[in-house]
Amino acid sequence: MTVVYALGLALFLSVAMAGAWWIGQTSGRSGRIDAIWTLSTGLAGIGAVAIGANHAPRALLVVLFLAIWAVRLGGYLWRRAKHGEDARYAALKEQWGERAPLQLFLFLQVQAVAAWPLALSAYVAAGALEDIGLRDALALLVFAAALIGEAVADAQMAAFKANPGNRGGICETGLWSWSRHPNYFFEWFGWLGLPLLAIGPGYPLGWLAWLAPAEMYWLLVHVSGVPPLEVAMRRSRGEAFDRYAARVNAFWPMPPRSA
Repeated sequence: MTVVYALGLALFLSVAMAGAWWIGQTSGRSGRIDAIWTLSTGLAGIGAVAIGANHAPRALLVVLFLAIWAVRLGGYLWRRAKHGEDARYAALKEQWGERAPLQLFLFLQVQAVAAWPLALSAYVAAGALEDIGLRDALALLVFAAALIGEAVADAQMAAFKANPGNRGGICETGLWSWSRHPNYFFEWFGWLGLPLLAIGPGYPLGWLAWLAPAEMYWLLVHVSGVPPLEVAMRRSRGEAFDRYAARVNAFWPMPPRSA
């Protein structure tokens, strides 16, 4: 990837997140920020693959993964945002106070920067020249398991929220009884497919594809995923959330502990 193309992708992501900031500020539906990040990241990754794909079948696998991931998750997040302010962004805005508009803009530009390594990982994976084989089949299984797992977690949460009797409660059914954030876990898990596609004999550049799962783990567990959401949950659910957290892991799915 040339410097010009790399800068072009970075500029695209920066403009996209500036637009997300404006939509979040003017619509009162900050959840659409994440939908725009997902769609723009998918487009940036597909653009990166188009720039440097040397192995057409593998490039097609990467493009299919990015397209399906972006459309499913982006569409889900966009629809979910119709219910109003996202709890994570509401917690951040309260924390930032009067500086919230500027802080949010800068925060989203950091997210734009964070999306660039994901596009780079897609570019690297699509460039692996080894013939299609068992490793690619394993990558497809990882992609499929992650997409299905995240879709199931989202559906379980949507069903929980649709029941008026659950208002103000905590979803502890299905996957949510094994992880407090199973959707985040499966989101991370899917990005393990890119290193599987990329790493092969005679292609040392392929190791760069580990940037994708490493960065997604950092973002989801330590930055924009779990921390602000759990701050909001503790504030709104109080001791009930503390009891839930004592039984159920935050990220890694495990059988629930006894109270």
